[in-house]
Amino acid sequence: MKTAWKIIGAILGIALIAMLVYGLRVWLAYNGFLDKITDKEPETKSYSVLVLPDSNTNELKELERKSIGYLKTDPKAGNAEQYLQSVVKHEASFYDDLGTLTGALGGRISTAIVVESNWLETANEMIGEENNDLVNVESVLKQGRIIHTFEIELESEDVAPTEKDVTKEPFIAYISGSDSRSGVKATARSDVNIVAVVNPAEAKILLVSIPRDTYVQLHGTTGLKDKLTHAGVYGIDMSRQTIEDLLGIKIDGTLKVSFDTVVKVVDQLDGIEINSDTAMKLKAEGKDKICEFVVGKQKVDGDCALRFARERKSYERGDRHRGENQQQVITAIIAKLSGAKGYVLKLPSILEIAADSFETSFSREDISTMIRMQLLDNPKWQVESIAIDGTGTMLPTYSMGANLPLYVMIPSEETIVNAQNKINQFLK
Repeated sequence: MKTAWKIIGAILGIALIAMLVYGLRVWLAYNGFLDKITDKEPETKSYSVLVLPDSNTNELKELERKSIGYLKTDPKAGNAEQYLQSVVKHEASFYDDLGTLTGALGGRISTAIVVESNWLETANEMIGEENNDLVNVESVLKQGRIIHTFEIELESEDVAPTEKDVTKEPFIAYISGSDSRSGVKATARSDVNIVAVVNPAEAKILLVSIPRDTYVQLHGTTGLKDKLTHAGVYGIDMSRQTIEDLLGIKIDGTLKVSFDTVVKVVDQLDGIEINSDTAMKLKAEGKDKICEFVVGKQKVDGDCALRFARERKSYERGDRHRGENQQQVITAIIAKLSGAKGYVLKLPSILEIAADSFETSFSREDISTMIRMQLLDNPKWQVESIAIDGTGTMLPTYSMGANLPLYVMIPSEETIVNAQNKINQFLK
């Protein structure tokens, strides 16, 4: 009998140690998660110095007293010039838009140009499918030879933390899906733009999707409007303020997510269920894997959830349909986490993944109280989704200039008013 009690005692002891070890891991993951995502480090803008493919210039020092072109519409162009002047003295020229900047290099007016790495990464999608007149810009961006890269830090605007009790009072968050391949701190086009109105007292969430091509006046600019996605290139504050202007709202905080997050979190949740209205076979991003979607409900892994969220060419409504799919993926993740009892053991892994590719302006205390509420009360969130709609056309943009029109969506006033009314309902 004593032997049996010793065995039981040993098992209980091992179980207790295991629980303590797991508890410690959760605590460390939880605190590490909060530290990382509320870290106040500034965003960074990455730049490349480009020369023509046949140029004899191979190093930055060879640009001494030569002409280097900069983009006038870039608010950090002065900082970029200041950095390069400290390395090599040169003649700086500022051009109105990306078209004239690349034209200055192609026409050998400037020996080199300074281009944000965002434009280089997205040259194919940004130009190739939108306007054949941009072929010269495309060739310069794709074929230009990079001889130097550097980064500039952005000073984040001091946004006062919300004074709301986020576990009781409705609040508005802006979710930005970053197109960056250089980490969540880097500025990049905002391919996902969703306003989330959270009413914790009623466990309700309203998701308002704003298509990336929506033609808007970038905050603080005059003259030409631009695609909403391009606001992200100037920093998340520009995206937030532009959306506030568009909808006439006050956003309480921002959440910036890189696309890697979707893949990893969905896999940790053992997949999610989506409902496709179109049968498609699509190649997973950066992989040989094929994602096959059938009409109706189906379970998808992380790779295929991301592919589903990013697809637009298979749909007649293009980016507007893609916005609906993105809302669907977010809703499915929320639903899986709301029933998170089966995923408690995976919580440390989920937190560690999210911490590396997720950033928020909400305070550590706000995030902590929201997570604690979810774990203790386990509310079953009701999610409603709507979208801004409009009419597609070709128009000049602030980023590319008057002579190089791009595809944009002129937002419908009716859908904007509908979104404003819905937001006000949820805020009550």
